[in-house]
Amino acid sequence: MKHVSEYRDPDLAAKLLEKIRERAAGIREHVSIMEVCGTHTHAIGNFGIRQALPENVELVSGPGCPVCVTSIPDVDTALYLAQKEDVVFASFGDMLKVPGSRGNSLENLRAGGADVRIVSSPLDCIQLAKDNPDREVVFMGIGFETTAPTVAATVQSAARQEVKNFSVYPVHKLMPPVLNVLLQDPELEIDALLCPGHVSVVTGSSAYSEVVESGRAAVIGGFEPLDVLESVYMILGQIETQNQMLEIQYKRGVKEQGNLQAKNIMEQVFMPCSADWRGMGNIPDSGLSFKSEYRDFDALSKFSVPEMSSEEPRGCLCGEILKGKAKPPDCPLYKVKCTPASPFGPCMVSGEGTCSAYYKYY
Repeated sequence: MKHVSEYRDPDLAAKLLEKIRERAAGIREHVSIMEVCGTHTHAIGNFGIRQALPENVELVSGPGCPVCVTSIPDVDTALYLAQKEDVVFASFGDMLKVPGSRGNSLENLRAGGADVRIVSSPLDCIQLAKDNPDREVVFMGIGFETTAPTVAATVQSAARQEVKNFSVYPVHKLMPPVLNVLLQDPELEIDALLCPGHVSVVTGSSAYSEVVESGRAAVIGGFEPLDVLESVYMILGQIETQNQMLEIQYKRGVKEQGNLQAKNIMEQVFMPCSADWRGMGNIPDSGLSFKSEYRDFDALSKFSVPEMSSEEPRGCLCGEILKGKAKPPDCPLYKVKCTPASPFGPCMVSGEGTCSAYYKYY
């Protein structure tokens, strides 16, 4: 298939669903598949896939939204940096409404006079820095392996151009380590993973070796409805034959070795470090910090950030939702105090968040 419309063909979808029902009828009473990409979560909701699947096949949303998994202390640090008088703080738009531990947000700070800018690319920050030579432009580096190479390339470009007043507050996250933590959780009964397509374009399939070793079925899937349905069918096939492995459904985007150039750029600038994840605590080697040769572009090296007391929003279940242990309707704040217009937690803020998907599609 060559065109998007073909991946949304209703006749093909109906045939795939019938094959899924036939395969699901011959296996265990309940199969739990966790999708770990926010784009998958929204595609599943948008195309009604969750409701169309057999009753014994459950799709569970995991930590697939980089905005949502950003910890409260990291948000509070961003708010601190954004309030500095000599700082232009730049971020992707999704971060602006995420509340810190005291209910403040980048959007509120901007309304109060802080210079907070929305950028579509970190590369925009180089021009911002040139336009504001007497101020420090701080970009909040957020995202998984999909965005980290672009941030790394921006840092290298700033170094070549000798732009001294640009830095990055790095809160990037790496996907394989958190998946390994989830699969070791005895309270989370997950039979299979629908692995993230966009992340895997960069990492390649080899990054999920520990997932395979855990004995779970796993498929790297695309984002169109036929992609998701075929991925589910492939997962059920692995469970049916008891031959759990990692398969690539999204072959038009993902190769075993990944994007070598993107990985090389990322590894030139960053190195793995421990990172805090909302609801999951500190996970070793799941974040990125600057290598010594690029430390001059680390905002945390340029600014002394004081210790702060951070608290999760009272009553918010984002942490449990990100772990797949709760669904948005389980949260007492969902659709009551927490809505897209006035979000209480990041899962309702982000366009990739599970709560925003449930609010929009269910």
